[in-house]
Amino acid sequence: MTYTYKQNHIPKSTPNNRRPTLYMSATTITLHNTSNPSSTAINERTWLTSPSNNRQASYHIVVDEKEAIECIPLNENAWHCGDGSGSKSGNRTSIGIEICESGNYAKTLDNAAELVAKMLKERGWGVERLRRHWDWSRKICPRLMYDDGKWTGWVEFKQMVSKKMESDEFMLKAEDVNKIIPFLSAAYVATEDKEARKEFNRLANELRKASGQKEQ
Repeated sequence: MTYTYKQNHIPKSTPNNRRPTLYMSATTITLHNTSNPSSTAINERTWLTSPSNNRQASYHIVVDEKEAIECIPLNENAWHCGDGSGSKSGNRTSIGIEICESGNYAKTLDNAAELVAKMLKERGWGVERLRRHWDWSRKICPRLMYDDGKWTGWVEFKQMVSKKMESDEFMLKAEDVNKIIPFLSAAYVATEDKEARKEFNRLANELRKASGQKEQ
């Protein structure tokens, strides 16, 4: 993994219903650009809880050249598609990922492709599950994938994701890793040595990462 993945969920009490806590079983992943050339992932996370933010809009994950931050749990909905709150709307069925425009955009785009490839593999999905903001409400977004009336960048991004999914990046199968981790957990419980416990936890997370799963 060439970026850091963090969970930093906004509070349920965040104003303007930005985290509505409505259960979601996602069926797609929707990509956006932040439309802010100077913003970073942490800036975007901070904006969600800023007192000066009076918008309802929100998103699940934001990614830049260094990190990806999960702002809303992936089993809750966010308001990112502009298509209302119907049960089949993008807002109620799709995980929203914001791609920052600042810094090394090529690196950010590569991080986004790696993140999306990992998420698709975890769920047993293919690139046909990917959506643009455009697909839900006809907003030209992700705007940096749109080129003079054509979605050239979108096609290229999906190709990047496909190549990453076909690579040997995730050598271990998740189901095999999940059979190994209980043995590490048993060793963790059996010792009271703090350093040994830290090492068992580290090894378990390394196995999770190697199989495309989230750290715990």
